[in-house]
Amino acid sequence: MPTSPGKIIPVGFLPLKSDTDRHHYYPLFLDVAGKECLIVGGGSVAERKALMLLKFHASVTVISPRATKKLVHLADTGAIRILPRTYRYGDLDRAAVVFACTDDRDTNGAVRKDAAARGVPVNVVDKPEECDFIVPSIIKKGDITIAISTSGRLPLASKKLRQAIEKTVTKDYVAYTRIIGALRQHLLDTVPDGRKRRTIMKYIAAMDISDVVRTGLKGMKKILGDRVR
Repeated sequence: MPTSPGKIIPVGFLPLKSDTDRHHYYPLFLDVAGKECLIVGGGSVAERKALMLLKFHASVTVISPRATKKLVHLADTGAIRILPRTYRYGDLDRAAVVFACTDDRDTNGAVRKDAAARGVPVNVVDKPEECDFIVPSIIKKGDITIAISTSGRLPLASKKLRQAIEKTVTKDYVAYTRIIGALRQHLLDTVPDGRKRRTIMKYIAAMDISDVVRTGLKGMKKILGDRVR
């Protein structure tokens, strides 16, 4: 196939256009701890959103005339708040983010319109083109959080990828991040020289994960002490 001089494009890697190319989602991690997260809808989708938000210590309010048994139980235990009614203008007054999870297009549309007017990021279920953000498939183990997305094109593919990756995140990785995090804080507290701290952390980072886990926090602190002196 003809190409311009000096530019060869392998056939197997030709750039393809699709109707979702206009969606460019920037991946980030949002601190929702203690922040008001509003969920409009009370079905299974709303339930999944609420459970995930609670893992990250959000303050969750559900607005819906009906709610799943799980959501009701969460409200009864004080984990979330349920307003047993339909959505009203003004419900977004204190919201940091909002999820429109009803099966009513008009209600979801009203939430979307109000959120846009107030500058509140909104996620509309099964409508990536109407979302300010999409929710990835998430792996959360200890301090490790891995987010997987197909840019809203195929959630089932994201789930399949999550299940495959999740098997590789063993308890050793969780223990490793806990130990390394504690060691970094220990260095910040005890070694004022920033250059020396970075040198020590590079040494630790070069160690095999299994060796760090086997040595444990107490043993690693001893190794650090020997290198600091």
